[in-house]
Amino acid sequence: MSKIGFVGLGIMGTPMAGHLIKAGHEVHLYSIPKIPESLIAEGGKACKSGTEVAQNAEIIFIMVPDTPHVADALFGENGIAAGLSKGKIVVDMSSISPIETKEFAKKICALDCEYLDAPVSGGQVGAVAGSLSIMVGGKEEIFNKVLPLFQLMGKNITLVGGYGDGQTAKVANQMIVALTIEAVGEALLFASKAGADPAKVRQALMGGFASSRILEVHGERMVKRTFDPGFRIELHQKDLNLALSSARKLGVALPNTATCQELFNTCAAHGGSAWDHSGMVKALELMANFEIGQKS
Repeated sequence: MSKIGFVGLGIMGTPMAGHLIKAGHEVHLYSIPKIPESLIAEGGKACKSGTEVAQNAEIIFIMVPDTPHVADALFGENGIAAGLSKGKIVVDMSSISPIETKEFAKKICALDCEYLDAPVSGGQVGAVAGSLSIMVGGKEEIFNKVLPLFQLMGKNITLVGGYGDGQTAKVANQMIVALTIEAVGEALLFASKAGADPAKVRQALMGGFASSRILEVHGERMVKRTFDPGFRIELHQKDLNLALSSARKLGVALPNTATCQELFNTCAAHGGSAWDHSGMVKALELMANFEIGQKS
């Protein structure tokens, strides 16, 4: 059994840390604003800072919202770096900038420690089920050491390449998800405005080449008008900002990604930052002055 640290216990981090605790590992916990009582009840050990977590753990996981949060968790006052000693491993499972990730890895490795970037896909449902897809960047030998722990949290686990490559894969994932949500939204809005039953259209498409997980899950949310927070629009906006800013540095045009970001921006401007990202369809509905399910 390993001595593990986990920093960042939100809707994703809490079930992920829970899987590690239930597997019998000694898990040291820290989170802002507080550590969930459920994890303490399961056997997790509360710490007062990231530094304390790192002092007590051999492998430290991070799961926080954005690049500045990772920087603060690592190098801020009472951060993880201050508690590291030679040979420890830091694993960042947040979704952040690939470029900044390479700098974080360089700083941690300079402390005679190791680093993996390991962002995930699958959302809260995947975190709870332990079925996340995990995209990893870093050294193969370190990946192999951490793999048994990844397997407690996910199913599809891939070493993509070197430092930052896991984050690059996650950005690519978020581009595809956003574009597919947009395509499903356009299709169901078109079908509904044309007078067809959008639920029946979705059912028909699920049996053909247009079938996808997005059509299955988010298409149903569009039809049923259930945009309660799952993966929030504001988080997907953050991911597409990473895609667009990185693309500018690489000299790559991402016109459809930019369109999806504008649709998310429209939703946010209408109070939708906390909607599930399937709520992107509401921006399309605003332009059409028509709502899926409305009588044509």
